[in-house]
Amino acid sequence: MNRKKWTGTLACCLLMFIPFPAGLCAEVCNRVVAIVNEDVITLYELNHKIKQVTGLAPEELRSQDETAFLDARRKILDFLIDDKIAQKKIDELGIKVSPAEIDDAIEKMKRNNNLTHENLLARLESQGISYETLRENLKDELERMQLINFEVKSKIIVREEAMKAYYDEHREQYITYETLHLAAIVLPVGNPSDKQERQRIESQIADIHRRLSAGEDFGELARRFSRGPGAKDGGDLGLFKTSQLNKALLEAVEGMQPGQISQPIETASGFQIIKLLDRRPGETKAYEDVKDAIYSELYREEINRRYMEWVKRLRDQAYTKIIF
Repeated sequence: MNRKKWTGTLACCLLMFIPFPAGLCAEVCNRVVAIVNEDVITLYELNHKIKQVTGLAPEELRSQDETAFLDARRKILDFLIDDKIAQKKIDELGIKVSPAEIDDAIEKMKRNNNLTHENLLARLESQGISYETLRENLKDELERMQLINFEVKSKIIVREEAMKAYYDEHREQYITYETLHLAAIVLPVGNPSDKQERQRIESQIADIHRRLSAGEDFGELARRFSRGPGAKDGGDLGLFKTSQLNKALLEAVEGMQPGQISQPIETASGFQIIKLLDRRPGETKAYEDVKDAIYSELYREEINRRYMEWVKRLRDQAYTKIIF
């Protein structure tokens, strides 16, 4: 073993045996699971990444499926090893990504996907991803692009025919389904098995419906009486694809025009009245409208392909040791 590799191994051994305070060792050091040149990866880092990628703590994932856990752990550890190798090169080259560059990347993402900032946050929440994690991932991606520009001399070219072929193969991605903008007045029943309470709430929702039919303002009545989502905003629930609505709601809004209200709808938990604020028909986006997004996607795929090839070559030259 050459001197550099021996030094890295010695550092690892020292880390494993120096008597750190118990709390610090558990949270920061834990134990070494891999050596990458002169650097190490700890169990703490690995477990943190497993939870970030899978959404589950390692022990939860393991209890659900031992084989899936072991497979995920090995793949994520390989990713961390590659990341250590790449990060060292990024530091050597002095590559820096500013917050403004990350902001620009987020704005581009929103433009390409026709998203408002609120839409983006909602999509991230549905996928279990925080906004901070998105920024971290974009920072890594932008660093990777700069790294490839340094290391790979040939310019990346995305050809028009490749973009059109991608559009044809993924046409379903560019279909926008009918979207409904809904508001609701919701009156839950505290104890669904209490018939008297249920009759009282049913009478109350019927009275509200009569007042709406007589011309009273939906938003004002929602702010006064609704105990459901969006009550403070006049019952505004936001936008929904028809595929997101349950059968009862679909039947209630079928044939309604913007501005109209439904009859009171009985649910297992109470009663509600729906108002259709807007109806947006579905359509297939034209190629010209999505070509910029397709270009970004194919460019990103090529960056990732070249990056993985480059990291593999670098990893073949590096000293790595996995310790389980």
